[in-house]
Amino acid sequence: MIQVLHISAECYPAAKTGGLADVVGSLPKYFTDAGMLSAAVIPKYALKWINGREWVTVYGGSVWVNWREWRFTVQQEANNTLGFPFFVVDIPGLYDRPGIYNDPSGAPYGDEIERYITFQQAVLDWLLSFPWQNRPRVLHCHDHHTALVPWMVKYCPAYQQLGPIPTVFTIHNGQYQGAFGWNNGHLLPPYEAGARSILDWNGIVNPMAAAIKTAWAVTTVSETYLYELHENSLGLEPLFRAEWRKQWGIINGIDADVWDPEADTMIRHRLANDDIRAFKAKNKRELCEWFGFPEDAPLISFIGRMVGEKGVDLLPDTYRRIIQSGTKACFLVLGTGEPWTQNQFRALAHQYPGRFNAVIDYNEALSHQIYAGSDFLIMPSRVEPCGLNQMYSMRYGTIPIVRTVGGLKDTVPDIGEPGGIGRGIRFDQFSVEDATHALYRAISMWHNNPDIIDHLRQRIMAVDFSWKKTIEKYQAVYRQVGAAVEPELPVVAPEQPMAQKSLPEAKVKIPAVRGRKPAQAVKPAEPVVVPEQPLTPKSAPEAKLKTPAVRGRKPAQTVKPAEPVISDKPEKVKKAPVAARKKATPKTDEKKDGGKGKKK
Repeated sequence: MIQVLHISAECYPAAKTGGLADVVGSLPKYFTDAGMLSAAVIPKYALKWINGREWVTVYGGSVWVNWREWRFTVQQEANNTLGFPFFVVDIPGLYDRPGIYNDPSGAPYGDEIERYITFQQAVLDWLLSFPWQNRPRVLHCHDHHTALVPWMVKYCPAYQQLGPIPTVFTIHNGQYQGAFGWNNGHLLPPYEAGARSILDWNGIVNPMAAAIKTAWAVTTVSETYLYELHENSLGLEPLFRAEWRKQWGIINGIDADVWDPEADTMIRHRLANDDIRAFKAKNKRELCEWFGFPEDAPLISFIGRMVGEKGVDLLPDTYRRIIQSGTKACFLVLGTGEPWTQNQFRALAHQYPGRFNAVIDYNEALSHQIYAGSDFLIMPSRVEPCGLNQMYSMRYGTIPIVRTVGGLKDTVPDIGEPGGIGRGIRFDQFSVEDATHALYRAISMWHNNPDIIDHLRQRIMAVDFSWKKTIEKYQAVYRQVGAAVEPELPVVAPEQPMAQKSLPEAKVKIPAVRGRKPAQAVKPAEPVVVPEQPLTPKSAPEAKLKTPAVRGRKPAQTVKPAEPVISDKPEKVKKAPVAARKKATPKTDEKKDGGKGKKK
């Protein structure tokens, strides 16, 4: 039986635009590894990964939106390659498009409201087909795309049978609240008359506000970000303060199997014999050859979306100031985003060859190589709810340079702090002056104190950012709201099984979990049976690293990664203890922001 069902718009590697996908792709995996079967469900987009998989239909139904019937099917990935049951909702006409939120030209889809209301109703319609004793014990909703689920199960008569299931709502980015005008209110399913006030916030429908009001628990992806939402959340500040008793800040983790310097097939040279210096030197040499950089200068990289909240517009002027001062350093940028910023980076690459280069692209394999070969990673974010890039960089011995916001503050103590807890360099103000000073600190340390660099690399690579720590905190939240989420709990027979819709029989493969019978074929809408064998991670397919073209060099070629290096040495890393969660005590005298939530 599925204990926790994650409902989301993204899940890595099926559909990804940011950190939301990484979280939804990791939490079910690690919960399932711990014996608590978890699953994820997203819309079925017309994307490469989804189209390349085999799917088994487990349910079919229809929902009415704006007096129109939308037929849908729920399909499960046949081979369970992700390590947990992964489902997609196929709604022809709404999601069979080549993009998640935008079309190939970058323009957002005009029917986003209808798309996600239909998706949420389809998921709930599917869950109604489960016998009551086999329904998930937690519905975990992620961001505004699924924020109406807690409201629907409480106030919509069609779905109130699901009301006893605890709902948890996680805010990955409070800047996007999914708000829309009441002129689109007819798209909502029928609801109780008194529920209109739950939806309304400042005269519009605000799904995120509705979820904060109705979910049994609300979490954010770091403690500092939770406090920041109490101070600035585009008009939701009083709501966050009023509902503070059911809020938790839980820092994200990273998938230690994917981000493993000893086994990563996407990098040219893997970590062997705990020789960090050789690991960094070899991978940096690869980057310097590709991009024409000198090896005797620190390499400072940026990886991510080139949008305002990431603070990328601060970098062009900062880089110009350092390069023009004659300071010996090199800069590399990887990502896509706003045209103005992209053009600025293209101009810098032509103006300062050998000192700056940019790859305007989304390239997962190249990002791994940059993490492995760079000396520093800069994150000048305006807003950073959690941040994963700083964790990836530390996992590969790359020292982070970050602004003191959100999860960056929680995960990167400055090297100047007492007690020897520093992991990187921080700056407070969003300004060229502060960012430049932080870069000068890093560059000076690289040239003048190489022993400190080596010591810092050893320290940050020993930090445990894995999800194994984080799931304990989520499990505590589930229990706090009364969800019986435990490893391998016995199934209790129902007094009166719920009637199910008649469906064609389909075989569904379930991942193996210790202590249960082997995986068996089950009928659609039947409870998912927890099988016996422990999950065995499948060997990762060999990745091909695409080398970007650099002016003055040979065209980009497909590079075959080196063979994995297998080390039989015991683990030497001492994992840090889990820090106790601090309860937030909201302030009550802050000014209210009258802004309205943005629509993604």
